[in-house]
Amino acid sequence: MINDLPIQYRDDEIERNAYNAAFYELGLRWHWDRRLYDELLGLSQDAAERICHYVRTWQPHLLTAYDVAFLADLIEVKKGQHIQRSAACANSNYFDWAQARGAELGT
Repeated sequence: MINDLPIQYRDDEIERNAYNAAFYELGLRWHWDRRLYDELLGLSQDAAERICHYVRTWQPHLLTAYDVAFLADLIEVKKGQHIQRSAACANSNYFDWAQARGAELGT
């Protein structure tokens, strides 16, 4: 659980959780574990730049159909919505999206 983590890691885990929720909601079969997320954080302070790097490095097939900046913006919007939901549910059990694995309908 996020609240069990040392204070210096909580914000990162909340954000990572929100990214994984955004990926799931958008139907992207992505999951950022702690190791990958830390690696991306080490690349840049800019969230959109980190997402663009991830797409170019691990999901380049998407570049044939989508503009990487469009994807980054969409993911950031969804991530922000999940952070707001998480904050609104701070005293209840908000689903830990960081533990979820993406799934597509019909699989």
